[in-house]
Amino acid sequence: MSRAVVIGAGLGGVMAAAALSPAVDEVIVLDRDELPDGPEHRRGLPQGRHAHLLMPGGLDAMEELIPKVSIREHLLATGAREISLSSGMVALSPEGWFHRWRHDSHNMITSSRALLDWAVRTAVMKNTGNVGIRTAQVVDLTGDARRVRGVRIGTSAGPDVLDADIVVDASGRGSRILTWLTALGITGIDEIRVDAGLVNATRIYRTPPGAEDFPLTMVQANPYLGESGRSAVIVPIEGNRWMVSLGGTRGGEPPADPDGFLRYTLDLPHPIVGRLLSGAEPLTDVFISHSTSNSRRYVEKARAWPDGLVVLGDALATLNPAYGQGMSVAALGAQALGRQLARTDLSAPGFSRRVQRAAASVVETAWSIAVSQDSMYPGVRGGKRTTVDRIAGRYTRRLTKTATGSYVAASALWDVTGLKSGPARLLHPATVLAALGGPSLPPLSEPPLTPRERELLDSLDTTSGEGAPSSAPV
Repeated sequence: MSRAVVIGAGLGGVMAAAALSPAVDEVIVLDRDELPDGPEHRRGLPQGRHAHLLMPGGLDAMEELIPKVSIREHLLATGAREISLSSGMVALSPEGWFHRWRHDSHNMITSSRALLDWAVRTAVMKNTGNVGIRTAQVVDLTGDARRVRGVRIGTSAGPDVLDADIVVDASGRGSRILTWLTALGITGIDEIRVDAGLVNATRIYRTPPGAEDFPLTMVQANPYLGESGRSAVIVPIEGNRWMVSLGGTRGGEPPADPDGFLRYTLDLPHPIVGRLLSGAEPLTDVFISHSTSNSRRYVEKARAWPDGLVVLGDALATLNPAYGQGMSVAALGAQALGRQLARTDLSAPGFSRRVQRAAASVVETAWSIAVSQDSMYPGVRGGKRTTVDRIAGRYTRRLTKTATGSYVAASALWDVTGLKSGPARLLHPATVLAALGGPSLPPLSEPPLTPRERELLDSLDTTSGEGAPSSAPV
């Protein structure tokens, strides 16, 4: 009987299990945490209490990996929200406010991370039949430098061996993969870390009456000022609630006290987030997290790679959560595994290496986006911009400015940041021409709100007009 073992029952591990399910008789997912029966936060997800976005590319990958059910419809049925980047978002970028467009496109899913993990896990368990989840701590891998043959798990009676035809490490940011590989005789794998010192602060609010359809509202950090990056986002989530996440890089960290939390939002380049929050009812305290650095293990470049082992998700690369791409990268990595399984038997020599290289190409786009931005903030550790980075950065900045008032440019930008397309999409002739021509619409001096949204903002604002200019309509 063929067996796959997946280390980690987070989103990446569950999606890897979905990819493996059609190819083996049994998939065993191991996690050191006792998983909750419902959408509840668990200790093993350090960023679990903060805002998460399931980007269009990640959603597409999930739909492919769980063909018996529409994961989109399943998530919406459990209470998640669907947001259009083109029409359902109000965003202040470093280059100005994005216009909103009348047609919906580039839809993403928003919810608490607890709900999303639980909903995806239940969908996979219900629609596979051969996936099981066990609570266990993996101690190390078994096998040698040529082939991994299973895992060793800790038990009350001592270590026990679980044999497998393939092992997938999706154990997250704290993966011990490099230690395990060293024990097998595989060394020399580069690991790069870029840390801008980002601190996340999140608080949950009750959605104010009448604001149920208020757009996702975001003030992005600006890396071009030579100052600490500061940002805020209001994300609608299940249960008629707003999840509000603040982010600040080294020297601009958001505070943990409620008064400071609100003041931070009002002191941003535009106070729209603070004005909305000032009249909203808080439901929780402020949650703080520091686990935000970018870290990448270049296992795909190892001189020798054992058959029977694949590394995916945060175990392969962790990304600054400010860019909202981690979950989608994990899903796309699992999709790369599933597509390789559809072409080649997992016992074929070199199978694992081919998957690893495909997964690395998925990581590259998101890694470049995160690191190119984070490396510009003061006090960054590990980041160093090259001449190529600076040239690409100038073009990206010009394209972003164009995208604030050009749907052609905005669509290209969202295709890449939403992980539906690779960076080559930004060099499509139509995109380049749009960037050269600049925005077709005039810049906005205020957020693009409808009259009804503007009225709601004014009714919620209790800041007595402090730093609170009126908002212009769409």
